[in-house]
Amino acid sequence: MKPARIIILAVAIVAAGLAGLLAMRLGGPRSVVQQQAETVVQKEPTVNVLVSAANLPVGSRLDDKSMRWMAWPEGSIVEGFITETNRPQALTELAGTVVRLPMFEGEPVRREKIADSSSRIMSSLLPSGKRAVATEISVVTGAGGFILPNDRVDVIMVRRGEADAFLTETVLSNVRVLAIDQQIQEKDDGSKSVVGTTATLELTPDQAKVITVAQQMAERLSLALRSVADAQEEDTSAADYLLSGGSGRPSIQVIKSGEVVKSTTDAKSE
Repeated sequence: MKPARIIILAVAIVAAGLAGLLAMRLGGPRSVVQQQAETVVQKEPTVNVLVSAANLPVGSRLDDKSMRWMAWPEGSIVEGFITETNRPQALTELAGTVVRLPMFEGEPVRREKIADSSSRIMSSLLPSGKRAVATEISVVTGAGGFILPNDRVDVIMVRRGEADAFLTETVLSNVRVLAIDQQIQEKDDGSKSVVGTTATLELTPDQAKVITVAQQMAERLSLALRSVADAQEEDTSAADYLLSGGSGRPSIQVIKSGEVVKSTTDAKSE
């Protein structure tokens, strides 16, 4: 073999060796960095959080099949979560507890979404200071049967005024429907709803008085379905002028010639 060819072959071998060595040096640190990154992710600390094991509608009761522990990033724990660290016996302690607000599978069980395990389900669903009051409904007065538990409605009163004219007044606004008849949750299978005859509403004490008076005065009470977008609006307003005395003073209502005359109890009779 000629000396020139031998020299060229030797140079090629040396160049290939240098290229391989350079590639090993460049690829080595990346592999180490990648392995270190993977190690950091795997060692991130977690805490067991109590979560819903299924979709739970309002009124359902918790049990060992509807709850489970789930590993949760420690840095994502917020106040209100039930953890195995602060409540290790939660699966047993919360058995029978009533669900006050809908929960979805995998959602943390928060204290504000559940109520005590009393057998009185309706009273468990009522927030503190609220009252449950029932009113009659039909297909016509109940939005065609499309009103379901947890919907928001306005209560509209129709009554006769002077000269037999009909008057309409909104006596309650944006109040929550607790139940339709004895049904306190929507159907999970998506089947059509059954039209009920009674709607139970969540009211303040003053609103409960207003609807009681309205039921006596009205020719008809109708429920007007509200949009879900209105859920955050005020729900404590009421037609307080329907209450006896208006300002809280007792009064007597006397009807003369079709007109309503009001006089306080301490007024002298004519």
